[in-house]
Amino acid sequence: MSRVGKTPIEIPAGITVEVSESKVVVKGPKGELSQDIRHEVQVDVKEGQVLVSVNKETKKAPAFWGLTRALIANMIKGVSEGFEKKLELVGVGYRAKQVSNDTIEMTLGFSHSIKFKAPESVELKVEDEKNITVTGPNKQLVGLAAANIRKFRKPEPYKGKGVRYKDEVVRKKPGKAGKVGAGGAGA
Repeated sequence: MSRVGKTPIEIPAGITVEVSESKVVVKGPKGELSQDIRHEVQVDVKEGQVLVSVNKETKKAPAFWGLTRALIANMIKGVSEGFEKKLELVGVGYRAKQVSNDTIEMTLGFSHSIKFKAPESVELKVEDEKNITVTGPNKQLVGLAAANIRKFRKPEPYKGKGVRYKDEVVRKKPGKAGKVGAGGAGA
């Protein structure tokens, strides 16, 4: 039995959940999201709650049960509150500037600047030159956009320069330690 799967999901005010044979559609103030459902799982909407149950007993059905419940819960949270990831640029001369709602331009120590356009429904916001906020209703797309921005210049382990998540801890390595007494003639 899936502990995650059997927990009902409360539907907040202003959110509508529509279930068809193989699809769940969630609408709210931040947008509309849809998700295909596996045939092993059944989704019902009753009394302001979404209930997920196993329709067909197979070996993988409990895994799909919990997964489906988690995906629907994330969709409901996304269209009501939204998701956000914060990124921080660390390094001399590393900066970002806003081009449009879904496009930023970054200077990350390369010979050229990098323009990044976010996927549909994801917004990028540059708070100051060093901080970027990625927001949107779809948790997967927000995480993907943040990961793609971070991929341009990952934090390096010696000085910690690069693009990192706001709460990320970068473990620094010690540099090369020279030989004791080296460097002089006649030592």
